[in-house]
Amino acid sequence: MKINYKWLLLLAFGFIACDSDDDMSSEGPDAVMLTSGEADFSTYVAVGSSLSAGYSDGALFIASQINSFPNILASKFQMAGGGAFTQPLMGDNLGGMLVGGNQLLENRLFFNGELPERLPGTPTTEATNVMPGPYNNMGITGAKIFHLGVEGYGSSAALSVGAANPYYVRMASSPGASVIGDALSLAPTFFTLWAGSDDVLSYAVSGGIGEDQAGNFNPETYGSNDITDPAVFSQAFSGILTLLMSNGAKGVVANIPDVTALPYFTTVPHAPLDPTNEDFGPQIPLLNTIFGALNQIFVALGEGERAVVFSETSASPVVIKDESLTDISAQIEAALNASETFPQFIAQFGLPPEAAPGVANLLGLMYGQSRQATEADLLVLTSSSVIGEVNTAAVQFLISRGLSQELAAQFSVEGITYPLDDGWVLLPSEQNEIKTATTAFNTTIESLASQNGLAFVDAHALMNEVASGGLPFDEFTLNSSLVFGNTFSLDGVHPTARGYAFIANQFMLAIDAAYGSNFEEAGVLAKAGDYGTMYPVELP
Repeated sequence: MKINYKWLLLLAFGFIACDSDDDMSSEGPDAVMLTSGEADFSTYVAVGSSLSAGYSDGALFIASQINSFPNILASKFQMAGGGAFTQPLMGDNLGGMLVGGNQLLENRLFFNGELPERLPGTPTTEATNVMPGPYNNMGITGAKIFHLGVEGYGSSAALSVGAANPYYVRMASSPGASVIGDALSLAPTFFTLWAGSDDVLSYAVSGGIGEDQAGNFNPETYGSNDITDPAVFSQAFSGILTLLMSNGAKGVVANIPDVTALPYFTTVPHAPLDPTNEDFGPQIPLLNTIFGALNQIFVALGEGERAVVFSETSASPVVIKDESLTDISAQIEAALNASETFPQFIAQFGLPPEAAPGVANLLGLMYGQSRQATEADLLVLTSSSVIGEVNTAAVQFLISRGLSQELAAQFSVEGITYPLDDGWVLLPSEQNEIKTATTAFNTTIESLASQNGLAFVDAHALMNEVASGGLPFDEFTLNSSLVFGNTFSLDGVHPTARGYAFIANQFMLAIDAAYGSNFEEAGVLAKAGDYGTMYPVELP
């Protein structure tokens, strides 16, 4: 059984566009001259993670870096006394990265007219080919807040043992440098700090494969997908901010969006199984017979909500593994072994009566924590590539337990006969962990901004508006639809060039409000039409 659930996407055209040469202060008799107010833009430094680096379409590449929000800001700051702004540009527009000649990071995504796919080709960016900074854009993809102060985070030697970041390795001023140390070496007069998203995002995009480290104050013990403890976050964020302000610099901080509102978690429906699909539809009666036997056990155990029923008239939810459920594998096995009709039941699959105990054990293992998904479950974007596909590892396991290859394949169809593993689904319990941490992190960020008189961008509220109905940006509307929403790139997490331009404008508006500059009044905000939503396959 093979079902290929492709996204229902249509072709949209958008191309890279850099800032227009027409973005100058107002002209004419009523012209308003641009002023920086109390801010000094002569040396601007951006500190953060992927959102500051310009990551887009699942990669970092030259074109996306040019359209990063800090680079857009810098071009506007230069109209008000700002100096040069340097970035650690990648080697090409493929977006992948090599380490020791072996490809470590994937190439960027492009839209093939039907769905996103990775660009072919071998990237030329080699992490160990160091181009030492410091740079004005110190946005490090994948960096959590506590990573920014770690010395040696850019060491190629540490990279081999997973203790360094490949993006920082290629740009660190020295193997023992830290991100914040490099930033401070430029003596910034103005800064942006948008950091902390990865402290929850890595957990979310992995489908909750990680730990919520609340109560663990030692980040050295954290896994790569873990949620940072709020106290650790607060201490690290406060320390970074204090250092950035140490020479009197002013700046802007932004809080963390609700990651569960991103299209990475909202594009794939919980009920994608179409009864009109020629592979799935004809199998529904048999599937309902198989699950019917299990459903009786669920009801008898007081677990009726775990019942699996596929509709023959409307789309059905996928079957998932919910690790928050009590594991009733042993009870399922015992109930099946106690059933006088179970040997007859398995006979329809060509199995002899003596196979009954082994099959009962397998069904217990497979469905001891299973249920159908609900609207409260969030399927990650990448799950669309596996739903309806045969899980080859499961096939091999079932064969090793005595099933034929054909029967093993029938019981290994992702989301149908084989419950989707945790990495494909963000459960309500996992969403609550993310929400709790995000709320704590944002409380820290906003409080520190207020205490220190800094400009503040409420990215959380802005992205919620984008997700709940959309926000106007010139003649366009920004919403959270994948591909067509103007805001988010093909990876479903990071902005498009137009999305980054919108973000840059929000930073300028915050600067106007806090420091008396007049980017908006002078008419120099970024224009939506100057920035595209998709990059073409061929880029210079």
